[in-house]
Amino acid sequence: MATADAPAKARRVSSRARNDAVLLGAVDVARDAARDVASSPDDVGEHLGTTTEADRLMSHHFAATMRGYHGWHWTVTLARVPRGRVATVCEVELLPGDEAILAPAWVPWSERLRPGDVRPGDTLPFLADDPRLEPGWTPSGDEEQDAVAIDELALARQRVLSPQGRDEAAERWYRGTRGPTAPGAVASASECMTCGFVVPLQGPLGQLFGVCANAWSPDDGKVVSLDHGCGSHSETDVEQRPSEWPDSAPLIDESTVEAVTLPAAEKERPAVEADASAPDEPGAPAKGEADAPADEPAGDPAQ
Repeated sequence: MATADAPAKARRVSSRARNDAVLLGAVDVARDAARDVASSPDDVGEHLGTTTEADRLMSHHFAATMRGYHGWHWTVTLARVPRGRVATVCEVELLPGDEAILAPAWVPWSERLRPGDVRPGDTLPFLADDPRLEPGWTPSGDEEQDAVAIDELALARQRVLSPQGRDEAAERWYRGTRGPTAPGAVASASECMTCGFVVPLQGPLGQLFGVCANAWSPDDGKVVSLDHGCGSHSETDVEQRPSEWPDSAPLIDESTVEAVTLPAAEKERPAVEADASAPDEPGAPAKGEADAPADEPAGDPAQ
């Protein structure tokens, strides 16, 4: 008999299945077959019930106890020959139930791509019906008219931005890191629309965006909104802060002589110490000669 946790199909047990005692009693045979297929014998849980597939053909269901397989069950199909008393294993499957956790539907890689996923050397697939683009220009057959379209109007492109593509780009740029809500723009003193380094875009996007051409700006070479801003604005300056020095404008007067009063210790210095540093008087013996012995003969100048 099927239990309350059995799959919906397992709850429908026919009277013929009740009378097939051989297949009904082969629970251990079905459990051993499921354990042989499972990675571990513990992956096969309790018996959930049976389902009659055909005459002398029955499936036994067991709970799947593996992590991540909530709602799944093992299905072991058994059969017997007419008048046979032995159940034979036909197949073992791991099937999802009504409450099974399933993997999300497979999505092609071209549809899974997100901004920033394309690396150098990668190529995106061609989309013939891209809603962001629309036909740009179709040759008319008139050489003069086609020359004007190609040379003057620059329409020699198969497709150009559609209104949807233009609106999506404007929304993405304006809400991004180079729009008015960026931290640098909020802290800036002036907006990009008054900066001399901004090159406005052509067409409808030029009403709101431009390209920064300031090498000192963190947005150099990037599209910025005209109400964006940074600290490299061409017309702003550093705020002049007051000096922390007490005298804001010190003056040095070199035209007067400053009188210096010596300390008392220097006034009481003995005069001998002062004479010691004075130069020798004319005729006085040089220092060292007065200390020489008197009987020592003087050197011969000729030698």
